[in-house]
Amino acid sequence: DPTGRLVWAAIADPAMFPEPYAASWVENRVRLQSPPETVVPGRINVPRDAVLPETGTGLLKEVGDGRTAQARLTYRVLTSAYHDGTRMTPADALYALAFGYRWGAGQGPTQDAEVRRAAALAREWLLGVKVVRVETDVLRFGEISMKYEVPIVDAYLGHVLPDPYALAAVSPPWSTVPWHALALMEEAVRRGLAAFSAEEARRRGVPWLDVVRDARLRERLTALVAELEAAGFVPDALKTLVTPKEASARWAALREFAAERKHFLVTNGPYQVHTWSPGGAVLRVVRDFSYPLGVGAFNRYPIPLHGYIGRVEVRGDRLEVHAEAQRVERFAREYRIVTEPVGSPATQKDRGAIAVCRYVIVGPDGAVVKASTVSAGANGVFVLSRDGLPRAGPHTALLAVSVNGNDVNAHVKSVRLE
Repeated sequence: DPTGRLVWAAIADPAMFPEPYAASWVENRVRLQSPPETVVPGRINVPRDAVLPETGTGLLKEVGDGRTAQARLTYRVLTSAYHDGTRMTPADALYALAFGYRWGAGQGPTQDAEVRRAAALAREWLLGVKVVRVETDVLRFGEISMKYEVPIVDAYLGHVLPDPYALAAVSPPWSTVPWHALALMEEAVRRGLAAFSAEEARRRGVPWLDVVRDARLRERLTALVAELEAAGFVPDALKTLVTPKEASARWAALREFAAERKHFLVTNGPYQVHTWSPGGAVLRVVRDFSYPLGVGAFNRYPIPLHGYIGRVEVRGDRLEVHAEAQRVERFAREYRIVTEPVGSPATQKDRGAIAVCRYVIVGPDGAVVKASTVSAGANGVFVLSRDGLPRAGPHTALLAVSVNGNDVNAHVKSVRLE
């Protein structure tokens, strides 16, 4: 409902989110290990020990020999503590993928049309995932050092997109909700206490699952958690990744969390639900040193900046594009926007302003021959290669400079290529 969507938009911490001033995606709780231009495309052998959730059950099964993919993405998963005190592990990331296969393609009581629609693209494109290793990042602030566990996960997909960030957003190995909270919801749905979506709730004649505001359901979930804790319940998909002892500790943490907070919505974002009423909700900021994103992580987005094409020189088989870019100068609580040549000492020092040249080459018949982006060289000049363009007939290059991913109201310059 509208209230639920508003609260979830604040407390959810997604793997990636839509770029505010463009058509791509921004990394949030996952990062691409390789720069975009080195994301591996082509026919790639999927390791036999990579796993893929089984349709209808969500069981994580090895893909075996002989499977190939069109793309491999390597993710760095930025873990942190969940609000019930448990720590995120690769099991949480993999279980989120398994959820879409179990409830998005099952039959009878293990299916939901809304989950099926939401997870359809991931089920179609994903061919396997493999947790390669878990690295430890150390950040030092004076005498204080903080350690962060970072799982490295390879994902193999059957399709390729020109934009690696859009490809990475299809099925990232991430969940802001821990596996035990997801499993609790699944058990509630499986036992007929509620349904995941409003559509399925109407079809089955049961309540729509609400783990915060539904007091009656909360009582039944409290009893269910105690039962699962006593049994050391581990979902079938995680039998090889989680022990009953570890599971009991998770269930105990969830039980204590619910007793204190009066709800079961455990996440690991920067906010949590504190109190609520029919007229609104109060969120509380979480101050947790395990949280990997610091203040200012997204400072480049509140003030959209622009770039401007200046001189364009055609030199044989290449174009040299000279441009200017805006950047922000801050002082105390004030700021001003200044425009300087790309490659100037000030713009090179300002790592927050990232300028790229986007271009489209149009043939004499009006058809698009080539479209891509290029970064500036050390001298601040964008160099566009004309390799691969047909020599017959004049072509037109449409050029624009994007600063910090801002493609809105871009300054476009047209250059005729003979």
